[in-house]
Amino acid sequence: MDIHLLPIIPADRPAMLNLFNHYVAHGFSAFAEQPMPPAFIDRLLDLAKGYPALAVKDPAGRLLGFGLLRAHNPLPTFAHTAEITYFLAPDHTRQGLGTRLLHELQRGAKEKGVRTILAGISSLNEASLAFHRNHGFLEVGRFRQVCIKRGTAFDVIWMQKML
Repeated sequence: MDIHLLPIIPADRPAMLNLFNHYVAHGFSAFAEQPMPPAFIDRLLDLAKGYPALAVKDPAGRLLGFGLLRAHNPLPTFAHTAEITYFLAPDHTRQGLGTRLLHELQRGAKEKGVRTILAGISSLNEASLAFHRNHGFLEVGRFRQVCIKRGTAFDVIWMQKML
């Protein structure tokens, strides 16, 4: 598939919000229970300043997904650790786009001096858990029953990859 991984630009924000809110409404990969406002994407991108933040686009410029890294903790002692967030359009999963996006985010992380990437994943998101395991992430922790979405309690599983 011919795609482009490009830095996120302001014009990408509405499509990013629509994609994120799709996952809010359909499933447990986005932890929010209600659709998020535009300020949510603004805050997410503020947290990602100085870190790789990429849009996945088709040749026509349509957003197929996005991914970014952000600080895990603001203390300087955590400067080599980042958290990852990414979402792909449902009709573009299982096509290698996530792998390409992850590899590019890892490349950018290494350039920034990040040595560890963390991912917090819903225990009900088997596809994401498998994706991360297949790409070298290891489960390092589990917060049991910390989320309740639409009446369903679930764990948050923390996975880690050393670069």
